[in-house]
Amino acid sequence: MRRLLRVVAVAGLVALAAPAAAFAHDAPETNQSRWVMVDWMLEAFFVFAGFALVAFIWAWKAGHFHDLERQARIPLGIVEEDYYTPEWAYDEEEWDDVPQG
Repeated sequence: MRRLLRVVAVAGLVALAAPAAAFAHDAPETNQSRWVMVDWMLEAFFVFAGFALVAFIWAWKAGHFHDLERQARIPLGIVEEDYYTPEWAYDEEEWDDVPQG
């Protein structure tokens, strides 16, 4: 167990220290170097889009999007007393069409 912990700690330190060796600020400014940021942003977009697609397919297969017509009939407009708006705010014109609870 100690050996595994030691290997994981060394791997973590190497992973943290290795990018410092790149010295990206010392890279020459060329036409190709201007695309470096675009490359990793595009790659990150496709990675996250892939994760989102996998999560969506999993949710679809799990049944989270089935029978949405029945769920849409549940009333969402519940009128309750407004505890957060102070009384003086109701004197404003914009509150004339809001039902006061």
